[in-house]
Amino acid sequence: MGRDVPALVFTREDRRRYRIKMQECLDVLAQMLREERFESGRPQVGLEIELNLVDDEAEPAMRNTEVLDAIADPAWSTELGRFNLEINVAPRRLTEGGPDAWESEIRAALNHAEERAGSADTRLIMIGILPTLRQKDVGEGALSENARYRLLNDQVFAARGEDLRIEMDGVDRLRTYADTITPEAACTSTQFHLQVEPREFARYWNAAQAIAGVQVALAANSPFLFGKELWHESRIPLFEQATDTRPQEIKVQGVRPRVWFGERWITSVFDLFEENLRYFPALLPLCDEQDPAKTLDQGDIPELGELTLHNGTIYRWNRPVYAVAHDQPHVRVENRCLPAGPTVADTLANGAFYYGLTRALVEEERPVWSRMSFQAAEDNLHQAARHGIEARLYWPGTGEVPVPELVLRRLLPLAHRGLERSGMDEAWREPLLGVIEQRCVTARNGAVWQKETFHRFADAGHAGRHEALRRMTQLYIDYMHLNAPVHTWPVD
Repeated sequence: MGRDVPALVFTREDRRRYRIKMQECLDVLAQMLREERFESGRPQVGLEIELNLVDDEAEPAMRNTEVLDAIADPAWSTELGRFNLEINVAPRRLTEGGPDAWESEIRAALNHAEERAGSADTRLIMIGILPTLRQKDVGEGALSENARYRLLNDQVFAARGEDLRIEMDGVDRLRTYADTITPEAACTSTQFHLQVEPREFARYWNAAQAIAGVQVALAANSPFLFGKELWHESRIPLFEQATDTRPQEIKVQGVRPRVWFGERWITSVFDLFEENLRYFPALLPLCDEQDPAKTLDQGDIPELGELTLHNGTIYRWNRPVYAVAHDQPHVRVENRCLPAGPTVADTLANGAFYYGLTRALVEEERPVWSRMSFQAAEDNLHQAARHGIEARLYWPGTGEVPVPELVLRRLLPLAHRGLERSGMDEAWREPLLGVIEQRCVTARNGAVWQKETFHRFADAGHAGRHEALRRMTQLYIDYMHLNAPVHTWPVD
């Protein structure tokens, strides 16, 4: 939900018109799919990274407007919290220039932003949840200034009718309430985009759903929230709870949540957009002037504004995206389940594993989603979020196995094959997937390093809990800038 919107109050007439326009958009999408109106033959990948802002003491810095002005680059934008920013890395072909070119581009952009942020006495950190964030930091005053965030906040609470309940049990126990959606801003993620031809979309989305748990287990990087040690990837349950428009009675009735894994394997991208209309009331019923059917009949490409805005308020862990770029429509899978960080090297390794593994699974004669229940895939996601790389996950033909064993024996060879089929030679694949291999061999990822380092500081007896988290965060930032993969980071 990235567009700017005005601050206003919606009427019943607004909602009625919006419902009609969404149905018109859905009908036009169906026609475009039937007539094969989409761009083909130029598949691209893209990347978005959300970051936190901290001061020199590694405490959250509520300065995203000042930092954004200092960066002065349209690739950067605000996020929900005043301590967040996001960079949208330009799309490219997967093998364009090799992985070194993409890494150099990303690091250059981040280093430039870090330098400019310094003028606002601020630093950037790529991490799933900022460990020094306290509950007092995510009150109403932490909402970014853009009116769309205030409007979204108001609509969520109008639908819900009561404060949000946030609860998690890990090493520690968290029970609290929130009167804004700002706790969602604690969740900073990496989003991989994959443009695909519409006829291939369902297979790629199903493959992405099947491996979401494995991805999260390997890349978990969010073990702390509001000073408590919780799940290895606490961002998953926090995001599910911090944007929930359902009071308890509605949950019991089986109404779907807006942060949603889904409930079935699909056969077309149309299935997901149609589910959006069928299951979810509009949060932001803003109508465009464009008539999608008339636009298509005139030979132009409709933006499908109502359909895409509504889709942006439904937070699937793998979300469908319809977009128009260079006067050509396309669809892509937006993979949203991974946390940010710890380094650019780790991020690109995660991307290589995702792109390679999905390609290989899509091309299997008997696809994994025909041998695995959808519920098993969802259970894998939550087991991975809770236990990280220490999780045991289900996979067809193996049953429940430890994540490192599953990846090393079954999935890493498939990822190599998929990248090879995508045109990436061995000299490129080995360094990228070698990071994933060593994470499995050492059983170390960002969450493991954070937990061990925190306990080293806390158990030394020289620092209280928050001070231990602060020292750990400062050390994390230092290692992040070295860009060595997290499994190599020392604890002692």
